[in-house]
Amino acid sequence: MHVTMIAAMSADGFIAQEASQSSMVWTSEADRKFFIDKTKEIGTVIMGRKTFETFGKPLKNRLLVVMTSEPAKYTSQPDLLEFTSNEPAKILADLEKRGKSSVVLGGGAGVYGMFLKAGLVDELYLTVEPIIFSAGVKLAENCGRVDMELIDTVKLGGQAALLHFRINKKGS
Repeated sequence: MHVTMIAAMSADGFIAQEASQSSMVWTSEADRKFFIDKTKEIGTVIMGRKTFETFGKPLKNRLLVVMTSEPAKYTSQPDLLEFTSNEPAKILADLEKRGKSSVVLGGGAGVYGMFLKAGLVDELYLTVEPIIFSAGVKLAENCGRVDMELIDTVKLGGQAALLHFRINKKGS
């Protein structure tokens, strides 16, 4: 299973000023378009409950898997929206059994950290927006050191930079 992590961050390294903030309020239109296009291309997105709540609805034309400690509190919609408390490797195995070959991680910091710590992420698309928050939510939680290789850098829209990294897997 190929796992692509997509995130946007401020120039000083934060993915939000606070946990409840949607990236939609501070990221560029070009970054939002990149996210929509890439997630539609791949077709399956995994994100945490808090990130899902900042979106407030399923993503059109994509399967959205939401990680939560209480999946029974939510209503799934076949082929559109699912809730799970499974560990990252189990989620990927279940999706693979259903014919999925790649997924996008769409946030937040806890989900990014779990997948990175488990060595399950293959690549990272990171949009750096021209804004400084001074404090906020870091990119990933509790993942330890992650070494990467820069594959490409693209100016995204008028002001943002899109960095594409390959993740060096643990033990490789």
